[in-house]
Amino acid sequence: MSKKFAPAAGLGNCHLQTLFPRFHRPRPWVETLCIWYPTPDHDRLALHTPAALVDDPQRPLVLVLHGLEGSVDSPYVQGLMSALLERHYQVAVMHFRGCGGVPNQLVRAYHSGDSDDPRWLAGELKKQLPNTPLMAVGYSLGGNVLLKWLAEDGEGSPLTAAVAVSAPMDLSACSRRIDSGLSRLYQRHLLASLKATLQRKATNPQLAATLPNLEDPRNFRNFRQFDNAFTAPLHGFRDADDYYTRASSKPLLKHIAKPTLIIHAIDDPFICPSAIPGKREVSPQVQLDISEQGGHVGFVSGSLWRPHYWLESRIPDFLADYKDIHSSGKSSAV
Repeated sequence: MSKKFAPAAGLGNCHLQTLFPRFHRPRPWVETLCIWYPTPDHDRLALHTPAALVDDPQRPLVLVLHGLEGSVDSPYVQGLMSALLERHYQVAVMHFRGCGGVPNQLVRAYHSGDSDDPRWLAGELKKQLPNTPLMAVGYSLGGNVLLKWLAEDGEGSPLTAAVAVSAPMDLSACSRRIDSGLSRLYQRHLLASLKATLQRKATNPQLAATLPNLEDPRNFRNFRQFDNAFTAPLHGFRDADDYYTRASSKPLLKHIAKPTLIIHAIDDPFICPSAIPGKREVSPQVQLDISEQGGHVGFVSGSLWRPHYWLESRIPDFLADYKDIHSSGKSSAV
C-alpha cells in the first residue's frame, strides 16, 4: 500500500499542487478508440478505451468518470489510464454528455448528481462483459456522481470497488468556497468553458431555441447563478438550492455497501473543508484518505524536478486489494 501523501519540495502550496499537473505533462499520450452508446432517452454517451474490451475475470474493467468539463484527454485521466494498463487492468473513460468537444443531442447535459448515466452504462457493460469485475474511479464532479451512485445502489451496486478523488460532496458549501479569494480564478475558467460548450450546442437551431440566455453575463457570474440559470431548469431541479440538496453525496455516504476509498486534501481550493466527511458520516465500507495538502486532483509528491503523481500508485494499490473479488455476493471490509 502506498505511503501517506507528502507534497513535493517546492510544491506545498495548494494552487501549485492543483496547476502543476495541468502544465507539466504532455497530453494525450494514451490513444483510445471511441464507442458511442445510444441512450434510452435518444441521446448518446461516449466511452473511450485504449483497446477492445474483453470478457476476462482476471482483468477487471475500471470505469473512469472525469471532472467538470474534463475528458479522456485530461492529464489526470491519462495518467491513471497509463498506470492501470501497466497493471493489466482494462480501462474505459465515460464522457459526460456534451464533453470532449462533441455536443450531445438533447438540451440537457450533465451535472454533479447525474448518477443515472454511469449506472445505465455500467448495466450495458455488464451485459457485454458478464464475467469481468467492474470498478470505478471518479474525479471531482465525477467523484460526487460516483459516491451518489454507490449510495443509491447499496448492496445492488455492480461495482466491486471504487475510488473518489477531490469530490465536492456538499455542493452548496463548495459553491461558496470557489466563489472566494483566488479560487474565483478557477471558477472563471470553468464557467468560460461551460459557456463555450453551450455555445457549441446552440449551433443546433432546435436546441438553441430552448436554452436559457447565453448572452446575459449574470448567468455566468458564479456557479450559483449558473446553476440557477442552466443546471437546475435543464435537469428538473427547482433552483440551485434544490439541485445542491438533491445532488450532494455527503448525506448519503452511510449507505455505500461496496469497498470505497475517498481521497481528499483539506487545502483543496475548490472545496470547502466542511464538505469533507468524518468517520461517523460514512459506512464501514468507506475508507477516508484525507491529507492536509494536495490541492484539487493534484497530489504531486517526489520533487519539483522528479515529480511523482501519487494518485497513480495509490488508486491502483487500493483497487488491487479487491481485484479477485467478483460481484457474486462476496464482499470485503475496508
